[in-house]
Amino acid sequence: MPRIFLVEDDQAIAKNLVLLLRAEKFTVTHAATRGEALAALDGNQFDLALVDIALPDGNGFTVCTEIKESCKIPVIFLTASGDEASIVTGLNIGADDYITKPFRSRELIARINAALRKSGRAPSAFTVAGLTVDTASGVVKKHGREVFLSALEYRLLLTFLNNPKSILTRGKLLDELWDAAGEFVNDNTLTVYIKRLREKIEDEPARPKIILTVRGTGYRLGDGNAPE
Repeated sequence: MPRIFLVEDDQAIAKNLVLLLRAEKFTVTHAATRGEALAALDGNQFDLALVDIALPDGNGFTVCTEIKESCKIPVIFLTASGDEASIVTGLNIGADDYITKPFRSRELIARINAALRKSGRAPSAFTVAGLTVDTASGVVKKHGREVFLSALEYRLLLTFLNNPKSILTRGKLLDELWDAAGEFVNDNTLTVYIKRLREKIEDEPARPKIILTVRGTGYRLGDGNAPE
């Protein structure tokens, strides 16, 4: 499971974030101050850090700098300060993203997963309904037999696997697939690719269990998914 390092001095916010992240199958280590954060970095390994800027004994910018120097993992700033100067400072010192409070839970999880994917620290193997996907090798198997997907079909499947509890709108899927393999993707071709992917990975494409339709909204990954 990806290991999240949370640096947040507000105990109520920290408690809710820890519950949210653990529900999403992340391991969480929490530090409430700059001093605790720097101490926790010694001897611990993390995959991503969520860092508040305003800390009681300093600021999150120095924590970000130390994290980048010591373990080179993605850093996402969580802060009530949304002014341009703070955002620019955070990004200039190496932060990978910047989210202002209050934030939406699903957006935060999506941004964490995006940062993990970009850094190569996302889960490398997934299983769902007899389908296994090894993202390190790019191999997809159904009941032990390899399934060959096009670049767009594979990218579409990964989008669902990386957002296991989210309903993905058609617009979101189009954004993810845009220009993959140099092909133009519009709403009609998305429908075609969903159909083709189901034909390759579902036991019964007409009764899908992996890619489910949410009427009037979009699609979601079926139950039983299990990142390893």
